[in-house]
Amino acid sequence: MDAQRVFVAPPSPELSSRPVPATSPRLSPAGSRRSQPEGSSGSHILLPLGQLSIRPLAPVGSSAPDRSQPEGSLRLHPLGSQFSPKDESGRSQPEGSCPGLLSPILQFSPLPPAPSSPNRSPAPSPRGSPQPTRSQAFPRSVRSQGPTVRSDSIQPSEVEVEKYFLNGAELNKAGEDFRIYIITWNVGCSVPPSDLTGLLCLNAGDGKTDMFVIGLQEVNSMINKRLKDALFSDQWSEVFMDVLSPFSYVLVSSVRMQGCLLLVFAKYFHLPYLRDVQTDCTRTGLGGYWGNKGGVSIRLSLFGHMVCFLNCHLPAHMENSDQRVDNFESILHLQQFQGPLANGVLDHDLVFWFGDLNFRIDDLDLYFVKSAIQGNKLSLLWEKDQLNMAKCCEPVLSGFMEGPLTFPPTYKYDVGTNTYDTSSKKRKPAWTDRILWKMKNQISQSDASSSISQGLSASLLSYGSHMQYTESDHKPVSAIFSVKFSACLVAPLVHIWVRDEWILPADARVTYQWSPIYMKSSWDWIGLYKVGFRHHKDYVSYVWVKTEDDAEGGRYQHQVMFSEESLPRGTGEYLLGYYSNNMSTIIGVTEPFQVKMYLFLFKTTLLLNNLFHLNSVFVY
Repeated sequence: MDAQRVFVAPPSPELSSRPVPATSPRLSPAGSRRSQPEGSSGSHILLPLGQLSIRPLAPVGSSAPDRSQPEGSLRLHPLGSQFSPKDESGRSQPEGSCPGLLSPILQFSPLPPAPSSPNRSPAPSPRGSPQPTRSQAFPRSVRSQGPTVRSDSIQPSEVEVEKYFLNGAELNKAGEDFRIYIITWNVGCSVPPSDLTGLLCLNAGDGKTDMFVIGLQEVNSMINKRLKDALFSDQWSEVFMDVLSPFSYVLVSSVRMQGCLLLVFAKYFHLPYLRDVQTDCTRTGLGGYWGNKGGVSIRLSLFGHMVCFLNCHLPAHMENSDQRVDNFESILHLQQFQGPLANGVLDHDLVFWFGDLNFRIDDLDLYFVKSAIQGNKLSLLWEKDQLNMAKCCEPVLSGFMEGPLTFPPTYKYDVGTNTYDTSSKKRKPAWTDRILWKMKNQISQSDASSSISQGLSASLLSYGSHMQYTESDHKPVSAIFSVKFSACLVAPLVHIWVRDEWILPADARVTYQWSPIYMKSSWDWIGLYKVGFRHHKDYVSYVWVKTEDDAEGGRYQHQVMFSEESLPRGTGEYLLGYYSNNMSTIIGVTEPFQVKMYLFLFKTTLLLNNLFHLNSVFVY
């Protein structure tokens, strides 16, 4: 067998030149200068005491080529949740609905599915809730992202491998319902509330949301907070990761510009189909020099279709409607991405635009607006909404769609209450917080909340506010979208085979194979993650991949093995993820498997090794 690059503990630059004691475990592969995988845990991670032997810290500000964390990456804490998922409600809910939304659920006739499209597979249950059997929690269409392999073998046949890559790993998303849940909230520099399950609709219990997109404005950006957030992830990101990770959602990407924050989460088994993830930000405050206003974006390829999420905070005050439109046009012009498929925001197949857009209600006086709200005659206010009026005459807003405003205006409230502004300013209520979308090359529109383009469709399932949150003078707004693809345009770039159970250290052998089109890197690595991990850096241990071509005709197939010292003790459910250094994302995952590494096995192995070593000394 070829020499394996098994990694246990990366040394810091100060220690890399020092001789390693003969009795010490080997810190890095022979001939390798890689201290820690690119994109792995950074130097400012707070680690539990028991993990210090697995992920030691590197010094702050290391600029060596083998630094432990890529420049510009988000430094995140290790796995640990301060929130427990609530028990799922037994109440029957309409499909796609979310309890707590002050908006009727909009149900539309779904598009006819593509021929022979498989039924949607149920998502795994969160930890702490009743667990289904393995076959129920991870059906074939989701569990296995490659050819079938017997539990006593991790070597796939050549026919199975060829079928796997040609057929897109049997995970064809054509015609399936991909749910995207978008939230926008101006948090007014407040701290996160103690319970976010209502905002995220996690108590609905249907588990059908595939992706969460969370856009916040006015996150506390005071100097002391920014310094802390520069060393660690901000508290809002932490809380959302804590709440969503037990439900199998992983942070895909995040971007922040002062108080403007954008987070994207997805179910872990979707990660191999999320490609070309890029972020951008545009300042528009003080003539473009200050980031208190502007926009942040995350774009990605979703099953081969280009999607962009744009979170904006536009200028305030009634008289600045034209300035808001001008700022939005500047953001669209300045935000540029790399790659041949979509350079500008509007070049993407699907664009979601949301945030505190700050559009107000023109002409109508305060008394009339409040009377219409109290009498639930909101339609009387729609015609004077500045955004609705601008959509009719501003070319830059052409094609953007929005659901009906059937919920009360979300601004401005007295903090801690559901009462509109009672201060001396007595600001007029307005729908400042909005969620819109636009389809590129739209070919039809079935109604005001559904659009279709070539190969793609998007329908709005619900649109409303969450009145129970009183931490800010704004109310959060959310929307649930159903996105359907006529075809899945990509197949996984790598597949990983692993045994169903790891009981002995010898079971920790991993077989992986690349697609012929994949551009591999010697900096790629495979991470061992505990089920419920929060982000790609939240691994338990990892091993470097081998990039030499296979001796049997270049089948791109290799094996690596986790060292005994790097394996977790005890029992639990884990999965493996293949991290691509060139693509800066996880491009392959396994289904969850059991690790049952009992401590006595390690002690027995250690004792046998010591006896063998002692016997060798006596014989010599």
